[in-house]
Amino acid sequence: MPKPARLFGGFATASFAVLAFSAISLRAQDTGPQAPPPKFEVKRIPAEPHPGPPPVPEQVIIQRFTANEEAMKKVYETYNFTQSIRMDELTDPGGKFSVTGEVYTRPDGQRYLRVTKQPESTLKLMHFSLEDVRVIASMPEFPLTPDKVANYDFKYAGQEKLDQLNTYIFQVKPKLLSRKERYFQGVVWIDDQDFAIVKSYGKFVSEIEGNGTALPFTMFETYRENFQGKYWLPTYTRSDDYFKNDQNEELPLRLVIHSTDFKPSNGMGASGAEAAPAAQTPQAGAASNTQPSPH
Repeated sequence: MPKPARLFGGFATASFAVLAFSAISLRAQDTGPQAPPPKFEVKRIPAEPHPGPPPVPEQVIIQRFTANEEAMKKVYETYNFTQSIRMDELTDPGGKFSVTGEVYTRPDGQRYLRVTKQPESTLKLMHFSLEDVRVIASMPEFPLTPDKVANYDFKYAGQEKLDQLNTYIFQVKPKLLSRKERYFQGVVWIDDQDFAIVKSYGKFVSEIEGNGTALPFTMFETYRENFQGKYWLPTYTRSDDYFKNDQNEELPLRLVIHSTDFKPSNGMGASGAEAAPAAQTPQAGAASNTQPSPH
């Protein structure tokens, strides 16, 4: 029998605490007058972990999940999918920017976002352009493939149960910075059965300051979904940050990137596999451990 697909990050069940804002509050903001936002907090990465040794040697875990990253990168590039990008000003009054497009692979092998629904904006504080959208959408999805491992230091940070998954946690830091390439710096959660990244939280760094846009977003939290029972592909990314106004007040912003409707770009998936199921929209949960809201 084929291995049943497992979904993570609340795409099937409520599991993760929403960072800084509850899904209920956010839905209320979307459907009616915006209430004053709750306290806004930016999640920080712990400085120094002190766990016991993992049940599997650290180097074995690293070798296996980085090898899987290469395999999943190749599968990911065989799919076209719909991507929605939205930025919310979480203030009163506030506005939002949203745009929808199709991500596909060009003949030269580069990924590209083709806008299919023109941008809509009611932003009051910020300006968000289509060029900003394309820069944000082009962030590396699989930065930890075997050919990149030598550029990084990995530090085991313990184990954590996420939804129905048991995971190993690793802190990742580039050894040296480059002007030509951005490297990932942050934390990854590795499923202990598939030895695949199921969640990441961090930023992309180089010798050049900033993220390539005028936007303040730096820390990105990405959730992956299981396709065909074996491929963990990124489908949901969120970033929370601040914008400083002329009075030097820090006003909260949220960016959400959501990928759905995965379809093989050539009519067939990797190795002739069937099309991956469409990514499911997270459902809000009442418990404190709830997944991120798509709004």
